[in-house]
Amino acid sequence: MQNRQAKIVNLNQSLYICNTFHLKTMDISNLRLTIVSLLAATGIIAAPAQARRIVAHTTQQSLAMTDIREMQQTFSAEIIEAYEYEMVDEPPMFPGGNNALVQYINSSRRYPAQAYKNKIHGRVLCSFIVQPDGEITHVNVLRGVEPSLDREAVRILGSMPNWRAGRINGNKVAVYCILPVTFRL
Repeated sequence: MQNRQAKIVNLNQSLYICNTFHLKTMDISNLRLTIVSLLAATGIIAAPAQARRIVAHTTQQSLAMTDIREMQQTFSAEIIEAYEYEMVDEPPMFPGGNNALVQYINSSRRYPAQAYKNKIHGRVLCSFIVQPDGEITHVNVLRGVEPSLDREAVRILGSMPNWRAGRINGNKVAVYCILPVTFRL
């Protein structure tokens, strides 16, 4: 049985769920599934006019100086309010448009050495949110190829300059976007 404690706090219409897991009792790869199950069980997941996206942030820290093997996994999920790309009047745009975006990705891409050596290629599908100020946040891999390629795709998208924000009725809004990053040999 898992050793866990859960705390649910509702602040400013944002929901934060924190769980503590001991690595000895839980497979880390199941953390996202666990938190989504917790949200579903408590009835928190809903689909109002605004799309809700669950973003997981994970950190590790030592429980005790004397027991290095004992690690604590702190997991927090935050429900982010963002509009779907198709729902906005004016979608967000990379500075200079789509051609400039492709050029930016191609010039920023650094093929990981091990993936290149092993001839690994493919398309990493990522999601991110363009905030009302144009900042890119919450970059996640939706469908990965290989861990080093996935990390490189996240690095590229996370380092993009601010976009022109999306708008609804003239007001700037946060917009959820999906973008593939292709790795070809």
